[in-house]
Amino acid sequence: MKVTVVGAGAVGASCADNIARKQLCDELVIVDIKEGFAEGKALDLMQTAHIEGFDTKITGSTNDYTKTAGSTVAVITSGIPRKPGMTREELIGINAGIVRTVTKNLLQYSPNCIIIIISNPMDTMTYLAFKESGLPKHRIIGMGGILDSVRFRYYLSQAIDCSVNDLQAVVIGGHGDTTMIPLTRLATYSGVPAAHFLDVETLKKVAAETMVGGATLTGLLGTSAWYAPGAAGASLVEAIVRDEKKMMPCCVYVEGEYGQSDICIGVPVIVGRNGWEKIVDYNLNEEEQAAFAKSADAVRAMNTILSSL
Repeated sequence: MKVTVVGAGAVGASCADNIARKQLCDELVIVDIKEGFAEGKALDLMQTAHIEGFDTKITGSTNDYTKTAGSTVAVITSGIPRKPGMTREELIGINAGIVRTVTKNLLQYSPNCIIIIISNPMDTMTYLAFKESGLPKHRIIGMGGILDSVRFRYYLSQAIDCSVNDLQAVVIGGHGDTTMIPLTRLATYSGVPAAHFLDVETLKKVAAETMVGGATLTGLLGTSAWYAPGAAGASLVEAIVRDEKKMMPCCVYVEGEYGQSDICIGVPVIVGRNGWEKIVDYNLNEEEQAAFAKSADAVRAMNTILSSL
């Protein structure tokens, strides 16, 4: 089995590292437009194989998509990262052209692959990839909700003072500072509602910290985060190639679910070897449904920018 990661920057390299360590494929191809960059990252990663105990063959390619032929899954991380003060919306003009070209190149050599989008603004880039590719909707997946949800669990664990591994907490909606929806009502600590341990104000604070989680890291690092996004992307690859039937919050194309249509947005889905296989209905309450509708309106407004490019 072959997996391709497009973009050898920090997120792409982190994603590739996780894929190799977990031995999710026999061959991993990293592609980048910068001369020698992907080849260098591949060589560096291959030299960790003995230490990490994996046998995955890692190959780097400077914009040569023939090496990606026959990929089962392709992860698109390419595009410029967010800089401090920059919104995901400001990235559309540049990254749309990159994602459009990469999608076309991938499908030329791997017409049956499942495409995972990490590039920002992720909801709009997922929608663009779906519309441009002509693929069935189940084979285009945006990763954002997985990343937002692990950040939600982190902030909850800090507030409760517990292991993050004992928490279940999900973020739906758009992958943006003002569009994501941390579902505090449904968050649990070993099956017990988080509201049993935290008061309303603390839960609101956790939700607010989650929503600016990406911006907080951008401010600290001077660029977008990479460890958690890379790991989140690899976890999605794992759910596909191992046919895990795992429920994960992902950005997918909806056709009436959650009251929305003709948009890619974060909802809980079951993920397996065919991509995302079905959308799960969380039975949102009135307040949550209103927030989801508002989030969808904001994502749809970003999507309209595509028509002017």
